[in-house]
Amino acid sequence: MLTAARLPGPGLAMPPPPGPAAALGIALLLLLLASESSHTVLLRAREAAQFLRPRQRRAYQVFEEAKQGHLERECVEEVCTKEEAREVFENDPETDYFYPRYQECMRKYGKPEDKNPDFATCVQNLPDQCTPNPCDKKGTQLCQDLMGNFFCLCKAGWAGRLCDKDVNECGQKNGGCSQVCHNKPGSFQCACHGGFSLASDGRTCQDVNECADSAACGEARCRNLPGSYSCLCDKGYTYSSRKKACQDVDECEQGRCEQTCVNSPGSYTCHCDGRGGLKLSPDMDTCEDILPCVPFSMAKSVKSLYLGRMFSGTPVIRLRFKRLQPTRLLAEFDFRTFDPEGVLFFAGGRSDSTWIVLGLRAGRLELQLRYNGVGRITSSGPVINHGMWQTISVEELERNLVIKVNKDAVMKIAVAGELFQLERGLYHLNLTVGGIPFQENELVQPINPRLDGCMRSWNWLNGEDSAIQETVKANTKMQCFSVTERGSFFPGNAFAFYSLNYTRTSLDVGTETTWEVEVVARIRPATDTGVLLALVGDNHVVLLSVALVDYHSTKKLKKQLVVLAVEDVALALMEIKVCDSQEHVVTVSLRDGEATLEVDGTKGQSEVSAAQLQERLDTLGTHLQGSVLTFVGGLPDVPVTSAPVTAFYRGCMTLEVNRKVLDLDEASYKHSDITSHSCPPVEQATP
Repeated sequence: MLTAARLPGPGLAMPPPPGPAAALGIALLLLLLASESSHTVLLRAREAAQFLRPRQRRAYQVFEEAKQGHLERECVEEVCTKEEAREVFENDPETDYFYPRYQECMRKYGKPEDKNPDFATCVQNLPDQCTPNPCDKKGTQLCQDLMGNFFCLCKAGWAGRLCDKDVNECGQKNGGCSQVCHNKPGSFQCACHGGFSLASDGRTCQDVNECADSAACGEARCRNLPGSYSCLCDKGYTYSSRKKACQDVDECEQGRCEQTCVNSPGSYTCHCDGRGGLKLSPDMDTCEDILPCVPFSMAKSVKSLYLGRMFSGTPVIRLRFKRLQPTRLLAEFDFRTFDPEGVLFFAGGRSDSTWIVLGLRAGRLELQLRYNGVGRITSSGPVINHGMWQTISVEELERNLVIKVNKDAVMKIAVAGELFQLERGLYHLNLTVGGIPFQENELVQPINPRLDGCMRSWNWLNGEDSAIQETVKANTKMQCFSVTERGSFFPGNAFAFYSLNYTRTSLDVGTETTWEVEVVARIRPATDTGVLLALVGDNHVVLLSVALVDYHSTKKLKKQLVVLAVEDVALALMEIKVCDSQEHVVTVSLRDGEATLEVDGTKGQSEVSAAQLQERLDTLGTHLQGSVLTFVGGLPDVPVTSAPVTAFYRGCMTLEVNRKVLDLDEASYKHSDITSHSCPPVEQATP
């Protein structure tokens, strides 16, 4: 049941029970409430008051109309006493409020009999306690005159007796707002956080799709988020809100690489000191040692003498014999080689006196000799550069020189004199092994003296040379591999280079110069990283390189590959099983407009566009017109960023360049640790 209290006016006492007119109003009110009693509703006090007041007003309208009629007769048409006024209002509070003001109206406008209309207006307005309106104008819907009192019916959002107190709608359930509620005098307003907009219902917030604006992120990709958005860039780039663009991240400034770092648009590349035996670790940032993945049988024999140690062609052994009596030459030794050309030994005096040179040419023994200023050449016998051991002997017998292979005479040459020459009362003989004591052009016929061969069980003049064995035993570089196969061995710390020409002038088209680079490399690697071949121009610019590498630089992925590059740009890549102990054939072909890489007959994948390829090839073609050196097995001291790989190659390799086999004995330079025609075999796994 709802109740409403009547509040007295200022300074007035509580009124007595209502008269007949008021009772009529109350009865009507009760009747109205009773008609709705079948629906039980529980309301808060403020809501109950707002519900009750309009019904009270309708009930009192009957009373008010009756009261105005009595007032007109009793106090406007004639002068009324206070008792007569009490009969009109039927209560003391309104009477006490009315009568002093009634007297004031008479003093001001005259008595009723004066018929002043202002008097009638003044009196008629005195019972209306809403004139002047005591309620707050902003918050009041209407003022209800009561018996000696008034009631302010408030607008929505206002409260208080005078409707002058704002209702904070945001205090209850956030005013029904889904995000932000702002209270205002007599009202409230829903608002949204940044990135949201107010829906048509004025309460719900909905996400704003900032990406609908094509300029939201500029050049970057836009991703809408609840209440926000994000501008995305590819990996290696960061978004600049000021420029509305993706900018490259310089990873090198962040110290990503252990050694050398090269930044590139959207990426970076770390480089390690390949010449120092380092390569990139699997994390692609740090460095690790280049370790063999295929073991080669590197054992050496202390009872052998390696003839190819001195690339200069100078002898590896020098002996000088002195005798009191004339002595015949006797030399015997076991010999093994794959090399087709070179000097085994020299015996005699000065270049303009008497001497002999035993060597190989095209795999057969050749004897050059000079007696009394007359030179001759004799070649005979089987091909012996098959890598098998055989016994060779040279002996002076009764004015003849007899050469035997495995005790079979292959040459017998008549000579006019003795090799031992008398000088100052003694007979002298110079003997050098693996080279000659003078220039090659002083021979009867020039020969490349460098011989990658091996001797053992030697006997010079009936064993009067025991010091040689002690010297060899103390120096491993003078010793031969115990077992060898055909090929050239690169130890992983050395290179050789040639001065080759890759251009030619076509007679058909006048002076037009064309260029071509064709390489066939047969390799049996011991490690997964190293330079096979490179062309190096002026100022140590690496023009072209073919190398083994164990990672994909752009994908940053560990994988065994062969890379073909011009300068530091990879043109093509091809996978290779480096560590399977097998021989692999790497084929490279470059000419104007074309570059191919194959491994074991399978073509590699191009890493550049057609336009980029032509640009690189044009650069290479221009450099090839100038001075170029062909490096094999490694690079000179160049910056690590000059090429994808700078490490030395380790393993066996033979090379053909522009359809010609490269003979390391004919190189412009070869490190002494490189064997030109012999390679140790792969170690066999023990069961």
